Amino acid sequence: MTDAPAPVTEIPTDLGEIPEDSGNPPVPPGTLLLELVPVPATDIERAKAFYQDQLGFRLDVDVNPKPGIRIVQLTPPGSACSITLAEGLPTLDMPPGTLRGLHLVVADIEASRAQLVERGVEISEIEDSGGVLYAYFADPDGNTWCLQHMPWR
Repeated sequence: MTDAPAPVTEIPTDLGEIPEDSGNPPVPPGTLLLELVPVPATDIERAKAFYQDQLGFRLDVDVNPKPGIRIVQLTPPGSACSITLAEGLPTLDMPPGTLRGLHLVVADIEASRAQLVERGVEISEIEDSGGVLYAYFADPDGNTWCLQHMPWR
């Protein structure tokens, strides 16, 4: 790992800089949208590579807003909820490997599992839990995830 600074993502300082059609749905009054889940990591570069290259998450943000702070945000394909990998923020400080059971809902678990295997992800065989199918895996820090088969979604 190098000590080179992370790339900086431009953050609009003026609402006028945000395009009319940002591609994001509006947030109606009274809604509570789960948009970001902090994922603890010992090595942000390694975790970023896993989520981006092996799981296929889109890199949304990679910023160093001030010295000692880094925030990386990635979004699973088709998801409205992202994850964040961060360092230097006490409010997001958790022991790596302690996040458990995050679900990625898929329409075809066999195809999704095969794609992850092809990308080098160590993932369990598909398990039937009374009609709901799951396949389990962990990130490099031991945070656990699963694919959940929900073809009706």
